[in-house]
Amino acid sequence: MSENKFITEDFLLYNKTAISLYHDFAKAQPIIDYHCHLSPKDIAENRQFENITQIWIEGDHYKWRAMRANGISEKYITGDASDFEKFEKWAETLPHTLRNPLYHWSHLELKRYFGIDLLLNKDTAKEVFDTCNELLKKPEFSVKNLLKRMNVKVVGTTDDPTDDLQFHKKLRDDQFEISVLPSFRPDKATEIEKGQLFVNWAQKLESAVGFSIKEYADFIKAIALRHDFFHEMGCRISDHGHIKFYASPYTESEIETIFKKGLNVSELSTIEVEKFKSALLFEIALLNHKRSWAQQFHVGAIRNNNSKMMQSIGPDQGFDSIGDLNMADNMSGFFDKLNSANGLAKTIVYNLNPRDNEVFASMAANFNDDLIPGKMQYGAAWWFLDQKDGMEKQLNVLSNFGLLSRFVGMVTDSRSFLSFPRHEYFRRILCNILGEEVENGQLPNDINLIGELVKNICSGNAEHYFNFKK
Repeated sequence: MSENKFITEDFLLYNKTAISLYHDFAKAQPIIDYHCHLSPKDIAENRQFENITQIWIEGDHYKWRAMRANGISEKYITGDASDFEKFEKWAETLPHTLRNPLYHWSHLELKRYFGIDLLLNKDTAKEVFDTCNELLKKPEFSVKNLLKRMNVKVVGTTDDPTDDLQFHKKLRDDQFEISVLPSFRPDKATEIEKGQLFVNWAQKLESAVGFSIKEYADFIKAIALRHDFFHEMGCRISDHGHIKFYASPYTESEIETIFKKGLNVSELSTIEVEKFKSALLFEIALLNHKRSWAQQFHVGAIRNNNSKMMQSIGPDQGFDSIGDLNMADNMSGFFDKLNSANGLAKTIVYNLNPRDNEVFASMAANFNDDLIPGKMQYGAAWWFLDQKDGMEKQLNVLSNFGLLSRFVGMVTDSRSFLSFPRHEYFRRILCNILGEEVENGQLPNDINLIGELVKNICSGNAEHYFNFKK
């Protein structure tokens, strides 16, 4: 068996200053994971996973894509193979992920959660599977205790406006020491182009607010009421995932007509759809400003590209990719309209196409003001970019176009309870960049000055920026 000799205490830290910055300033900072897709139900019920496949492989699109690239049958990915068979196929795949971030992440996770120092492959699969499963039976491996082990302070889940947030309420009533707070994700409210699915969602919204929605004004009123409810439940962030920004001109009468066509499942033109999205996102952004929330825009994914697989196993199964659209014009128009209306909230923008790094960072900087330091944020490297190269590029672009010192830091954006070592991964990369520049004479050789910067990026900035309350 091959021992894991590369995940050392000084992994990714290539100079003395970097080592000091990580161990003395970054390592002990709590994790404020303000955007993820963890299940609040699993947390509230303190789920105890039966085996490593269920907690580590199920729902993990990153692993699924790697397995498909390795020629693994779908039976062992989303199919009806046993949990051990699925794990075995992942173990067989992992050695082929050398230089893919999965190789680092997976071995970090095995080491940090399970103390496993073996390289995972088909020969070690059974030993690792059995070792992890024995540990997962223990109380300290319940979901709540896994969060505590990683020094998590805040978990920001992602929630539909129609959700009753019963599990967030249970966690609050149970006085769980980690803040598990909802985020307002109204994407389905904007998807008028989806016909009957949009109507079905509007009906769910009616049930949530207790009145009929016949006109656009009713729709906005209902969304505002749900926004109020989320705020009462501790929500301080909205999140929006779209292929692009929307800033088409429109009139109120146009939107009313488009909305009624949507409720009647009538055919809509592309421009009608874009007008509706522009109008609704503007109204929601005004609600965010009114409540002093932060708003996040995750922009640029083309989803469900493989129509054959979508018909076979359904949507959102790991067949998404980077889009290639013009972002700057609509982004400028959307934020400028909000800013001109004195309705621009704290905003974090994330791009998926690395071509747009400088576009997003420079555009965000146009709309800062003297009310909130770091109001407009160029967000952490996201999805296909949340690997070493992507993180380094994001940090460098942010430093060149804005203030690294105000950065609110890393998020997991994950559905896995074993994903929190990604914060460690990010912190090591951050410390190495700064340490190298100190030793090259590009930054002052003042460990406390640079260390304070590191601490703020790891947790302090996020704590102040979001103003979370349980």
